[in-house]
Amino acid sequence: MSTETPPDRLASDPRSPFHDAEMIDRGVGIRFNGVERDNVEEYCVSEGWIRVPVGKSKDRRGNPMTLKVKGEVVAYFREQN
Repeated sequence: MSTETPPDRLASDPRSPFHDAEMIDRGVGIRFNGVERDNVEEYCVSEGWIRVPVGKSKDRRGNPMTLKVKGEVVAYFREQN
C-alpha cells in the first residue's frame, strides 16, 4: 500500500465522497476516547468525531440512523495475519 497512515476522514457508505473501498478492505481500526470501536460508520480525525448507528433504526430511505459523537479519534491499520 502507498501510505502507512489511514486517511483523515473515511466513510463506509459507498455514496459518500469520503468512501475509499481500498482503505476499508485493508482494515482501518478506530480508537475513540481510548476505547476500541467496531461500529463506526464514518470518522474524522482532525475534527474529532465519529458517526455511529443508533440501534436498529432506519431513515425513510432505509439507511441506518446515525449519531455524531465528538471526542478523541485515533485511526490505525489493523494487523493482517
